[in-house]
Amino acid sequence: MTDPNSGNGRGFSPQRPDPVNNPSGPPGRPAPRFSSRLGWIVGGVVVAGLIVAQSITVVPAGFVGVVFSALSGVKPDPLQEGLHFVVPFVDKVTLYDARLQEVTLAHDTNKQDEGSIRARSKEGLDITADVTVQFRIDRSKAAILHKELGRNYLNTVLRPQLRSKVRDSIGQFGAADLISNQRTQLEASITTELEKAFSRNNLILDAILLRELKIPESVAKAIEQKQTAEQQVAVERNRLQQAEISAQRDVVQAEGKAKAAIETAKGEAEALSLRGRALKENPQLIQLTVAERLAPGIQTVMLPSDSNFLLDLKSFGTQTLPKVEQTPAQSGN
Repeated sequence: MTDPNSGNGRGFSPQRPDPVNNPSGPPGRPAPRFSSRLGWIVGGVVVAGLIVAQSITVVPAGFVGVVFSALSGVKPDPLQEGLHFVVPFVDKVTLYDARLQEVTLAHDTNKQDEGSIRARSKEGLDITADVTVQFRIDRSKAAILHKELGRNYLNTVLRPQLRSKVRDSIGQFGAADLISNQRTQLEASITTELEKAFSRNNLILDAILLRELKIPESVAKAIEQKQTAEQQVAVERNRLQQAEISAQRDVVQAEGKAKAAIETAKGEAEALSLRGRALKENPQLIQLTVAERLAPGIQTVMLPSDSNFLLDLKSFGTQTLPKVEQTPAQSGN
């Protein structure tokens, strides 16, 4: 018969712990118990960690934070970049991207609501415009933006305003002007109108970029032919102006030559007048002129009867006054 208390039997020894009937181990040792104080400490640490995590907010670079309080609503002063402390479980921070952003409305976009802007020109022609707008939110008014528009301001304000202002501005120009020389004026008109709309909604417009303007192909060909004809007319007009300038130049030259001839004639007449006066005052000059006109072989000249003396042409080379030879009739006197 096996002793139930012996260690060789199949029973349990009173010195060994019985995991079912005697879980506390051998007698004389207290059973281990979980301390309530330790539980409170661990719980307090967890709660404190949650409170600290809820009270610290980091605003990343380029963003601005808007605080909504469950007690007072949206706070007017937004949180700028950096570390901030808020009331845990009461304040909720919403981040807004304050960096430069852009929205493109073009035919190659995947989103259906961001296709090209269809408008009509001043004469009623269809114009398709691909536009990119660059903007940013007003940091100082981010709280008002959050309160009035929310985070969906792109769909509620920006895109509708962009489409409306582009259509209105295109309607003020003709199709030919838009694709030729008034593209800059169109951009300026859209910019002016969008700045007003964005300012009312606490947005700042940076730039409007007209990527492409399209008109119907038939209209484009007609405009091109018209411009070609105008260029040809301009070329012909330029040639005509050049011909007129050349003719005017010839007239001026002819007038100049005529005036020069008149002045030359006046000078010659005055010279003849002066010469005649000199001959009248100096009769010897007449004799000298006659002698100069004669052939160089003639040495002596007979003057008219009223001048009863001879001229020796050889004497003109050495004397300033002519040498007079007296005739026998003169010597008798």
